[in-house]
Amino acid sequence: MIVLYQFPWSPYCLVQRRILEASRAKFRIVNVPQDDRSVLWRLTRERYYQVPVVKDGRQVVFETEGDSQVVAKYLDSRLKLGLFPREGEGVQDLLWRYFENEVEGVGFRLNDIHWREFVPAAERCGFVRHKERRFGRGCLDQWRAEETGLLTKLESLLLPAEQMLVTRPFLLESRPLFVDFCLWGMLANVRFSGHYELPAAHARLGEWYARMTRWRVPISA
Repeated sequence: MIVLYQFPWSPYCLVQRRILEASRAKFRIVNVPQDDRSVLWRLTRERYYQVPVVKDGRQVVFETEGDSQVVAKYLDSRLKLGLFPREGEGVQDLLWRYFENEVEGVGFRLNDIHWREFVPAAERCGFVRHKERRFGRGCLDQWRAEETGLLTKLESLLLPAEQMLVTRPFLLESRPLFVDFCLWGMLANVRFSGHYELPAAHARLGEWYARMTRWRVPISA
């Protein structure tokens, strides 16, 4: 059975979880404590300590670079999902980088504003320490003060996706490709705390999000 090691609110983990759900494959989730990543260190033979990590039998899969898609491509190949068709090469690369950098950069800040509501009490010190080491002391309070501006920026960043949905049900084709799962994960992170909905101005995107949340690989006749 495939096992997904994750932080529940991580946008990158949410992408892989949605791929697994959509595939109809049997899988199990292991939530990794923020302040104890030793299980990841052991699984990867002291090569990796971030999430997501996928274990499939004896196979352990994790990202090799900051801009790789090793995990998603492994699941795609393993589950025969066709999320990376040749005709989408290049375009998908541009889109997922935009989603994982620009959109995620705003989205995770909005979610992290409400960190006390979803980070277990025992892990809060480690969570704050991690954020402040990377983004500076007081960053969580700063993002809360910037909440209105972050929401406005998110609406602007999502306009291209809204426009792509004018003539088709998914971003590039009549079926979801990897970029659909990628954007879904970034937006699921925004919505994780329960404080936000998708921008009302982007009605097509809202419909697409609901469609992606429900979508499963069709069952063969």
